[in-house]
Amino acid sequence: MALVSHTCCGISQVANTMVGEEMSLRKRLSKSSDDPEEKEDQGSPAKQAPETPSNGQVDIRELIAKKKQLTAEAEELKPYFMKEVGTHFDDFVTNLIEKSVSLDSGGCALTSFSVLGANNHRAKDLRAPPEHGKIFVIRRSLLDELFEVDHIRTIYHMFIALLILFILSTLVVDYIDEGRLVLEFNLLYYAFGQLPVVICTWCAMFLSTLSVPYFLFQHWARGYSKSSHPVIHSFFHGLLLMVFQIGILGCGPTYAVLAYTLPPASRSIVIFEQIRMIMKVHSFVRENVPRVLTSAKEKSRTVPVPTVSQYLYFLFAPTLIYRDNYPRTPTIRWGYVTMQFAQVFGCLFYMYYAFERLCVPLFRNIKQEPFSARVLVLCIFNSILPGVLGLLLTFFAFLHCWLNAFAEMLRFGDRMFYKDWWNSTSYSNYYRTWNVVVHDWLYYYAYKDFLWFFTKRFKSAAMLAVFAVSAVVHEYVLAVCLSFFYPVLFVLFMFFGMAFNFIVNDSRKRPIWNVMMWTSLFAGQGVILCLYSQEWYARQHCPLKNVSQLSGCSGEVTCLSPIVRVGEQF
Repeated sequence: MALVSHTCCGISQVANTMVGEEMSLRKRLSKSSDDPEEKEDQGSPAKQAPETPSNGQVDIRELIAKKKQLTAEAEELKPYFMKEVGTHFDDFVTNLIEKSVSLDSGGCALTSFSVLGANNHRAKDLRAPPEHGKIFVIRRSLLDELFEVDHIRTIYHMFIALLILFILSTLVVDYIDEGRLVLEFNLLYYAFGQLPVVICTWCAMFLSTLSVPYFLFQHWARGYSKSSHPVIHSFFHGLLLMVFQIGILGCGPTYAVLAYTLPPASRSIVIFEQIRMIMKVHSFVRENVPRVLTSAKEKSRTVPVPTVSQYLYFLFAPTLIYRDNYPRTPTIRWGYVTMQFAQVFGCLFYMYYAFERLCVPLFRNIKQEPFSARVLVLCIFNSILPGVLGLLLTFFAFLHCWLNAFAEMLRFGDRMFYKDWWNSTSYSNYYRTWNVVVHDWLYYYAYKDFLWFFTKRFKSAAMLAVFAVSAVVHEYVLAVCLSFFYPVLFVLFMFFGMAFNFIVNDSRKRPIWNVMMWTSLFAGQGVILCLYSQEWYARQHCPLKNVSQLSGCSGEVTCLSPIVRVGEQF
């Protein structure tokens, strides 16, 4: 009730402010339109306003002047009004909800740590977090709100127009070269090949994730208070869970993609699902173990074990933070779901045409040129456009369309999967807002637990540990999906990304820092796409087993990757 009252009071204040500004705007506009006539009536009664010529018609020039005056006054007030509403309303409501829940003792009932807050009892040995954790509320995704504005939706239409041009370009070039329309998608067929193997691997991962962790946790929770050696009991079940996480979920899918030599896109599906399920299992155990320990310490007769349906819902829910219950929307909009999946497939074809027109010709012919700094620099700059398109399409397809589609089907209410990362003036803000789903997991289970373990003395070390974990996982994904270890992303993420996080921090608020952020982001995408693509083509045309025998590689040294070429020069 306190949360509702706080929220209602805050919203009413904002509403009153907006109404007051709107009324003042109307008064100023009406005053500006009425003042000329009032002044003329009071100052010179003999003078009529507006002047009426002998034929009884109003002077058109005076009407135009009044219209210009009213338009100028409205334009003067509009930026202030829009800035106040757009900048402060969303932040105000979000901060109000979070502060109300954190200050209200009853707010802990909304989280899975409500047991820890009972009777104001919390022990350090229960690994309880210093706050209640993430608060889930019903809210829409930011792009869904922005697309209701015509100006923003026009940008969306521009991207659709660019996709149409890519399609026409491909069709026209194929018609000129082949004399017919070539409607083939060889690159897509190759990238998503062996889908039956992918489906079988995913089913095995999902069934094992659904059964093994839940059974282990249930068996541990119900036997913990009855066990005469609870430490040994906990150690045994924790060891079994680690074996499952590392041995089955960690090594099983990786072995499958390598043993069946899956193509890159099919590998990425398996690897991303592998990482997602590992993070889900950790969250489920991490959120529920403190509740069981508290229940045992208070000698409660009931053991707080979630139901199978709650765990199953969590496995499909678009979040990595476990809760017994989430805010739900009343209905499912199947038209919205269809539109989101259609946009996912549209982004997939967008990526295909972008790579077909911008990347394949570039890297297919680069092996014919001798290696030089000029070739490398030109390749990086030519890779910026497809790299940025890939970044934006990945964000829109997955973080917006895919997650919103599943959220709508599950009636999952909290859809803040990202924030306005495009307005970031610092890399620290960009990392927090680009992918809120993963950021929340890293913040609560890596950063916060690290600080709890070291009693909040090493915040920089905690941030460094989070960066290291994220960089290693990113490099693991690329290494497995591309079938080679080439730590370009690790170096950029671990060194340059971390340095920018400390140097370009939240104190930078001027627009020039947003320009700098976008510039470095564009350059980084160009470097990543260029170097990884060159390495891919070098390994396709010159396998590593033939590097020592240059004559066995078409008699050309130029087919080697930049790293190998530099090594051969020494």
